[in-house]
Parts: sequence; structure tokens; C-alpha cells
Amino acid sequence: MIAFELLHRTLAALLGASSMLIITYTLGIINPDYHIISFERALEAIDLNVVFLLMGMMIIVGILKHTGVFQWCAYMSYKIARGNVFWLNAISCFFIAITSAFLDNVTTMLLYTPVLIEIAIVLRISPFSLLLPGIMSSNLGGTATLIGDPPNIMIGSYTGLTFMEFVKNLTPVVLICMLVLIAYNEFFYKKEYKKGKAEDVNGLIAQLEEEFKITDKNLLTYGLLVMAIVIAFFVTHGYWHMEVSIPALFGASLLFVYGILTKKVNMFELIEKDIEWTTLLFFIFLFILVGAVEEVGLLAIIADWVYHFSKGNLLIAITLILWVSALMSAFVDNIPFTATMLPIVAYLTKMIPGAESNVLWWALAFGVCFGGNGTLIGASANVVTVGIAESLGHKITFLEFMKYAFILMIITVLIANIWLLIFY
Repeated sequence: MIAFELLHRTLAALLGASSMLIITYTLGIINPDYHIISFERALEAIDLNVVFLLMGMMIIVGILKHTGVFQWCAYMSYKIARGNVFWLNAISCFFIAITSAFLDNVTTMLLYTPVLIEIAIVLRISPFSLLLPGIMSSNLGGTATLIGDPPNIMIGSYTGLTFMEFVKNLTPVVLICMLVLIAYNEFFYKKEYKKGKAEDVNGLIAQLEEEFKITDKNLLTYGLLVMAIVIAFFVTHGYWHMEVSIPALFGASLLFVYGILTKKVNMFELIEKDIEWTTLLFFIFLFILVGAVEEVGLLAIIADWVYHFSKGNLLIAITLILWVSALMSAFVDNIPFTATMLPIVAYLTKMIPGAESNVLWWALAFGVCFGGNGTLIGASANVVTVGIAESLGHKITFLEFMKYAFILMIITVLIANIWLLIFY
């Protein structure tokens, strides 16, 4: 239902989770063979660390966007590039990647998409020559840290791997892939970028400076201070034995209280519009679903199949997990796929000699995050960005998106594969 968009993913997950429970407490009472998962076990399966981390970051971003800082970053990209569209694209890609490393990809693209479209219109080039590289950057940048992409949050929460372990093992590959992305953009959009030379660069810079300025310096200063505290806790959470959701909620509460006291934030509006309740509910129901699948032993059967297919060979297991994850994530939402793979990779990590280095977890992270770049439906950020562009009169088809994105996805996954085989 999720893959073919027969139902909204939150409704599909709700239907699946409630079906598991109703079967357990009706047919399961009559015949124990139909007992799938108890209500108590379903509650235990919900990873509240993931839910609260996302909620906290949604609140922080919801408040910071009132300062205009994200639009200002786009203006600075153009100012630094001095009208050169190639460098504008390169700088904006790195801006987006860095933002996505610390914020949710969907939120990042929600903030940057209108600005990139505005700049493209001013330069008289196709908005997608900036938007598609932006989407790729968002998904690549989100791969670099524990909090950058929902699959990484799920992996970190499931395994106990720290923020710095994610940075150390994933960021070098992401940096290489970002450089490849910049070169790929120049090859793919060379003609488009040549059309974008502004006649009056200084005049355009002045126009953008007036349009995309910081609107609330006090709120931004306080917000950046809070973000620094939150990120410091993210980096050191392993030392404190603290779940990453705790500093996220703490930072959100500090910003929330400040916004309410200074009357700069409408509490009810923020709770209603900026916290993506459908996403949070989706995670809750999904965790119940995966808990049910794990409870009946289906995941153990899949894990045994992968283990026997790899014949206990670490190199084969790395390649298998990486490419299966990437290709599946290109066509199926990577969040439910990650949830399904977590116990499987945990099993293989215990069974295969040499896997104690956590290399299979890094293979899974690269696969699901990079694979999300492959098609229009591969990641939520892709769908959101294309949807905003379409609402503003700029439409791109599934095949047009795939023509640009799928080759790049293959290249980045290949880079990750080579890196993992050489260094692990």
C-alpha cells in the first residue's frame, strides 16, 4: 500500500498495526496459532527515542524558520558565487548538505525549495537544475550523522552507536560523494548553467539581499545558542549515556519557552503546523508492525536466507546488504525498509566473523540513505520538493527525475561499496 501509494503511509501503517492487534485478540483467543503480538509487546516495540528526537527537532526548526536564516543562506550562496551558476549550485549543495546533517531532510528542503526556485526564475534557468542537486545533497548530507536522516536515527537508537561513530564512519564517504555530485551536476546541467549568467550581478545581489534578510536577530541569536548546546550534547551523548532525544526535547523546550515569553511564537500554531504529526504517528504504527513481524519469526527466516546466501562471508554480506538496501529504498520508502532490516543486520553482525566492527550497520546506512536518491518516491524529501515545485508551476515527471538521479545513486553506492571493502 505504501509503495504503490494506495493509501497514505500513515494510514497504511495504522491499518497494519491495528490489524495485527485485532487478529491477536479475536482469532488469537480462539486459536493460539493466530496470536501475533500482545498490546504490551506492541507498546515495547515503539522506539520513543526516535519519536521524541524528531518531535524536538521539528519544534526547533519551526521556531528558527521565523528568523529568515535559511533564506539568508541562499542569498549568501549567490553572493559568494558572484553570479557564477556552477559555483552557486556547488555552494548551495554544501549549504543544504550541512543543514541536512543536523536537521531532518524534509524540513531542510521545505525551507530551501522556494528560495532555490526564486533564484532560478531570476536567472531564467530551469528550477530543477538547482532543485534536483539540492535533493541529492539533502539525502547525502543526511547520511553523515546520526540525526541527519530517519534511517540513521533508527539505526543509532537500535544499536546504541554514538553520534561521533556515525560521523567518523560515514562522513568521509559523504564528502567524496558530494564532490562527485558537483562534477555530475556540471556534466548534466552544463547548458542550463551557461544560460544563467546575470547581466547585472551586483543589482541582483542587492535585490536578493533586500528580499532574503534576517527578520529577527534576537530570536536567531538565542536559537543558534540553543542549537549549539543541543549539538554539543549530540556529539557527547555517548559519554553521558544519554539518548539523543533528551537534548532535542530540552533544546525545543528552551526555544519554545523563549518564543512564548517574548510573544514571537504562537504556541498553538506551532504545535498544529510545524510538528508533523502524521510522520510521528507513522513511526509509532510502523514500530508496532515491525515488532509483530519480528515476534512471529519472519525476520529470522529472512536473516537466515541472507546469511546462507552470503555463506558467512563478510565481503559478500557487506555488498549484499548495501545493494539490496539501495535498490529497495529507491522504490520503497526507506523508513519501513530500515525498520525491517534492523533485526536482520543485528543477527548477521553476531553470526559473521569480522562483522563486530559494525561494518554491516554502515552498509545498511549507506544503502538506505543513498538509495533514497534513486527515484522520485525513494525519500520523503524528494516527494516534498517536487510537490512544492509543482504547486508553483514547475512539474517534473517520475522518469525525468530518475534520468538524472538513478545514475548518480548507482555511482554513490559504488563509491560506498569500494570504501567499505577497502577500509573494513
